[in-house]
Amino acid sequence: KTASGGISTNEAVLETLAPDYPLPKIILENRGLAKLKSTYTDKLPEMINPHTGRVHTTYAQAVAITGRLASNNPNLQNIPIRTAEGRRVRRAFTAPAGSVIVSADYSQIELRIMAHLSGDKTLLAAFQNGEDVHRRTAAEVFGVAPENVSSEQRRYAKTINFGLIYGMGQYGLAKSLGIDNLSAKNFIDRYFARYPGVADYMQRTKEQAAAQGYVETLFGRRLYLPDIRAANANQRAGAERAAINAPMQGTASDLIKRAMIDVRDWLASDGLHSKLIMQVHDELVLEVVESELDLVKQKLPEIMASVADGRLNVPLVAEVGVGGNWEEAH
Repeated sequence: KTASGGISTNEAVLETLAPDYPLPKIILENRGLAKLKSTYTDKLPEMINPHTGRVHTTYAQAVAITGRLASNNPNLQNIPIRTAEGRRVRRAFTAPAGSVIVSADYSQIELRIMAHLSGDKTLLAAFQNGEDVHRRTAAEVFGVAPENVSSEQRRYAKTINFGLIYGMGQYGLAKSLGIDNLSAKNFIDRYFARYPGVADYMQRTKEQAAAQGYVETLFGRRLYLPDIRAANANQRAGAERAAINAPMQGTASDLIKRAMIDVRDWLASDGLHSKLIMQVHDELVLEVVESELDLVKQKLPEIMASVADGRLNVPLVAEVGVGGNWEEAH
């Protein structure tokens, strides 16, 4: 029930009920399909430019506080990739005859930035040695050898790794993993015991944000946090979570924009016919002429890996996929 005594059917409530009752699950599935239909399968055909025969999104530079590009009309960044139906929408974005779609995606970029910013020795070593960082975290948290980590333990570690980047506390982690709060607290305590540099970074960042009113990306771009000194505790806590996350998302944003510029300059300077057609978070999507495919597959990840100008203490890695459509390439 809501605060006024009414009945709530919002997503969070239905997700809580869905594992135990069939109807909430069906309602959630229906909502998901209805949103895909109204937002994409009904709208995209209407948005085709009659002169080019293509859909053209609009990127906004100054909407997201982190500096990430925001896509609208249509929003191509919100097509769900974790569901089969969402992936079917991505399948509609196809390459013309004689070309293929190439997708290059930064691997675990925010975790890599976290390793650099925190200076945590264990996390830095994992990336510098090319380890599976989620497996390494599971080994640290569960106290087992990396080769003995189970798939379930790795899944827990992945949730912890990404959750802590977004300032997730024990209640959020408990909900994400479907465990009790005490177990979630124990996981977080063990994580910070094994990665003390991350705990220090989080505390240091909150204090700096409160003192300055802003945080900075690796390249010195400021991200202002007006609620960091708010009298309201919830507002202040939200700003503190943003303070921890913003340098990572902001730096990731700076890196992908630098990659866009460098990739475009390379395509132009070498006189290639392939072109950069889309950016989605940490992913660049290109339409590549088949005769240029081998060159692009080799050069694209090299360019994307070099955009930090030696400022990061961990390697950047871009994973490249190829296909006749966007879903196949990702």
